[in-house]
Amino acid sequence: MRILYFLSDFMIPLVILYVIAYGLLTKVNIFDAFIKGAEDGIKVVVGIMPTLIGLLVAIGTLRASGALEMIGMKIGLLTQYIAFPQELVPLVLVKMFSSSAATGMLVDIYKTYGTDSQVGFMASVLMACSETIFYTIAVYYSVAKVKKTGYTLPGALLCTLAGIVATVLLLG
Repeated sequence: MRILYFLSDFMIPLVILYVIAYGLLTKVNIFDAFIKGAEDGIKVVVGIMPTLIGLLVAIGTLRASGALEMIGMKIGLLTQYIAFPQELVPLVLVKMFSSSAATGMLVDIYKTYGTDSQVGFMASVLMACSETIFYTIAVYYSVAKVKKTGYTLPGALLCTLAGIVATVLLLG
């Protein structure tokens, strides 16, 4: 176990040294390559910033207004028949848009119900087996200039549904 701690302490410096050594051996101007990469990174950040801000504002507004909890209660009336707690409906909805907002909701669930409760276990499994669908499509597809998303959204929603079904079957 101590060897793992030792390796983890030196992993990042070793990777940096490897990149520098590789650049020197292949006679690549490392500093120019770094600057070019940083430029490209800034362009990506500037490109995705409006989408990211819009998503975060929308999630914050829904959460602060209580609309998210109201939607959760309405959908929760249906999900109670499949042993899916209504407290988790807002978590599933928010997770599709923002992982950080969903993590905040997860902490709230832990504080309210406890980490070892059935709701806490189910929330943990849901967080692990779902993705930020709309964030991923909006941000990464816009950066890659993908216009035809094809089956991405239906496939991602089907995978989220599979995660919900797995959660209910395993823990419900």
